[in-house]
Amino acid sequence: MIRMYFKTMFRSLWKNKTFSFINIMGLAVGLTSCLLIALYIKQQLDFDAFEDKGDRIARVLMEYSFEGSAVSNKGNYTSVRVPLVLKHNFPEVEDAVILTQTRRIVQTGTNLITENRFMYAGASFFKLFSFKMLKGNASSALAAPFQVLLTASTAKKYFGNADPMGKTLRLTGDSNLYRVTGVLADCPAASQIQFDFLASFSSLGISKEHEESYWDANYTTYILLRNGQDLKGLQARLPAFMKKEMEGAHATVNFYLEPFRNVHLYSEYDAFVPNVPIRYIYILAGVAALILVIACFTYINLSTARSAERAKEVGIRKVAGADKGQLFWQFIGESALLCFMAVFIGLTAGAVLLPAFSRLTGQSLTLASLFSLPILGIAAGMIILVSFTAGCYPALVLSAFKPVTVLKGAFKNAGQGQLLRRSLIVFQFVISVFLIVSTFVIQQQLYYIRHKKLGFDRAHVLKLPIPFTAENTDLIRSEFKQDAAVLHVARTNNTPVNMVSGYNMRTPDMPQNAQIAVTANPIDHEVLPTIGLQLVAGTNLTEQDIRDVSNNETEGERRYHFILNESAARQLGWSPQEAIGKKMFLDESRPGYVRGVAKDFNFQSLRNPIKPIVLFSGAFGGTLLIKISGAHMSETLAFLQSKWKQLMPERPFEYRFLDDEYNELYENELRFGKLMNVFAAIAIFLACAGLFGLSVYAAQQRVKEVGVRKVLGAATGSIIFLLSKDFIKLALIASLIAFPFAWWFMRSWLQHYEYRIDMKWWVFAAAALITLVIALVTVSVQAARAALANPVKALRSE
Repeated sequence: MIRMYFKTMFRSLWKNKTFSFINIMGLAVGLTSCLLIALYIKQQLDFDAFEDKGDRIARVLMEYSFEGSAVSNKGNYTSVRVPLVLKHNFPEVEDAVILTQTRRIVQTGTNLITENRFMYAGASFFKLFSFKMLKGNASSALAAPFQVLLTASTAKKYFGNADPMGKTLRLTGDSNLYRVTGVLADCPAASQIQFDFLASFSSLGISKEHEESYWDANYTTYILLRNGQDLKGLQARLPAFMKKEMEGAHATVNFYLEPFRNVHLYSEYDAFVPNVPIRYIYILAGVAALILVIACFTYINLSTARSAERAKEVGIRKVAGADKGQLFWQFIGESALLCFMAVFIGLTAGAVLLPAFSRLTGQSLTLASLFSLPILGIAAGMIILVSFTAGCYPALVLSAFKPVTVLKGAFKNAGQGQLLRRSLIVFQFVISVFLIVSTFVIQQQLYYIRHKKLGFDRAHVLKLPIPFTAENTDLIRSEFKQDAAVLHVARTNNTPVNMVSGYNMRTPDMPQNAQIAVTANPIDHEVLPTIGLQLVAGTNLTEQDIRDVSNNETEGERRYHFILNESAARQLGWSPQEAIGKKMFLDESRPGYVRGVAKDFNFQSLRNPIKPIVLFSGAFGGTLLIKISGAHMSETLAFLQSKWKQLMPERPFEYRFLDDEYNELYENELRFGKLMNVFAAIAIFLACAGLFGLSVYAAQQRVKEVGVRKVLGAATGSIIFLLSKDFIKLALIASLIAFPFAWWFMRSWLQHYEYRIDMKWWVFAAAALITLVIALVTVSVQAARAALANPVKALRSE
């Protein structure tokens, strides 16, 4: 009996090759999309799952404000004092470790290699984290200064097949050699802590003064709790403890604990890799579900379109003794077979598309992960789910046919399930319109982000790292400017794309202990023209301003000059014109005078509002900004490189454009936008397949009507309109239903940006028009085929 069922299934599929192909490929495309999205979501949900003690680890955030200031700053930074204080004062804390990641240049012979993932870690690192040690002793590998561990791939890169243990590495700018004390397995891709080098934190030579201060907050602290349940209790005790600690400091400092495994998806502060907001996971999961629903509905529509063809088959089987249950399971079996074939094609397609999908998502997704038990389990679940959800309705309809009516030729199926079939088409196009609107809005916001006027000019500006202690800026500037294409050369610390250094400011009129938290950055006299920062009052810094700071070795006697933004002037109670020449303090160690006030500019992500910022005179910092004309780009870069090799032979010439650095701030959004484009297109394609199925069904049911109309002289155009108008109505209804859902959803998404677009009415109109055009083109193909058919063939059986 089972053998006969299989034979019948294959015969049915082979007989209706076109329908079978569309069914299988529609399901395969939907299932491939779902499997790839499921693979990506699984990796994100499994982030840091390899950490054995992950449920007991927490990351520490710092929030601070000054007396008399309503402004507070918060971020994933702490001072070196924090892990010691937490460990020694709270019995809930079993251990703590401090980390920082930087860029270092490794010198091997005459080669200089820039390593961006050079991490310094406290000796307790392996008491918290479960990175696999291949060689070395975890308890002593980071115990002394100038010890370093390498990942396996890094060890091979520098030492080949030789044993690296005990060998040394030289870093530029450091007179000490780093001794290799261990080799680790490469960091798992799904880890918030990523490094190629892991050096002992004591190598940094932190001073005793910094060890006793909460203010040198440039590091990341993780703590290990004795019990994961202690986190809430510890968090509740921290404010009172820190209030006592800061007594008399005229400032407020508090710490917040983030569960380690929540950081990647739930924190607004990145770890050592960019976080992925959980809302993106929810959205992609929803898109996967919608694609699967569309694929199921497409299958239902195509199956019901064939119901008239299979009516006599069902009638004969019933007369031969088949009961309703046997017919039901036969058709469910056909659905399961189609789903199995679709999943097989989907897994194969997924394997082929995986490298491209990995590049699209920016994640390291492997073939092994695609064929892992959880993903195969999801695939098996999809076979069962889709088999029943997509196969039940056609099976019920087909198995319910009355054999006498069917065999007499009186079977009519035009009215059966018409409401359901139309509802399926409407629902498919509701999803399509929703995704089209969402994609339009996302792309508009991304375009807005990329092209918004930030208050400074980032076009054709190169960022070139320079040693923080380098003293030859003037020489570099004069040598670079020998090329007419080099317009300005400036030195600073943070680029204007993302300035994050925290300071405090006050005026002499404010109480001695009152201060205002502010972002600040050292600049020289070339920074403003280099980035095109616009002054609304006052003048730019001068070369003499920079010399006044550089030539005075006594910190307290230096006289600084400041460029405030409008927000900083406003915080100090000044208008831009009033601020010029006023005395102020940037921390107590930097007294000086306001030289100018710049128009407010976005110096951080557009997710954040513009805050007060102070640009202060100083010929130091780790960044050169080079403004070039943009003409003869390759020649200009070659010239700069040749000069750099002469002036800074100990450092490689590794530049970046500010545009690229700016785009990195929105890497998640850009990738999310690309994903939405791809899967929205897939959803629309599947919806069109469903619409095509229903148009085939409608044409089959009205074939004799069309024949009669053609015999009576109806034009081809009028027949196409007759067969298409109902579907156009369905597309319009779908648009009207989808609009409020799309508006609400995208409005919620845009709320995460301080600076965002306004959704325009034409976005919804365009989405509706696209949907109508797609529906019309899809339906017209089948309608034209029916209208051009020979009416004699349709009427000869009457």
